[in-house]
Amino acid sequence: MSHKHEEQQPEERAGAKTILIVEDDDGIGAFLVQAISQETPHRVLLVHDAFQALKAVRSIRPGLLILDYQLPGMNGIELFDQLQTMEDLAAIPTILVSARLPEQEIRQRQIVGLSKPLELDELLEAIERLLGGDPASR
Repeated sequence: MSHKHEEQQPEERAGAKTILIVEDDDGIGAFLVQAISQETPHRVLLVHDAFQALKAVRSIRPGLLILDYQLPGMNGIELFDQLQTMEDLAAIPTILVSARLPEQEIRQRQIVGLSKPLELDELLEAIERLLGGDPASR
């Protein structure tokens, strides 16, 4: 029996976008990659700090950013602000994740904040809402 329903081929992933995850915790990063890869049609790129993210966006244009707030060297809000200064990245929807969300900064920037530990259903709903996905197409 074919495993085609489990591993979607690129041509089957119409409308799939790249989600750039910036997470320094290996366990959380691996969880996010696995969950998003299995539950959505989207591609995932995981980097471990803001500087790797800034380098990655030179070669890819993500459709969604998932940023950890507490990153080494530059926090998620500072990274978000830097990405917003780049013309082709200014309108990319963003989810900020943290055990202690900076509520005022999230409201000012109109980004989605999710508390750690993450609830998978809440994360998937936020991704679907921000990328305009159709749950029936999964």
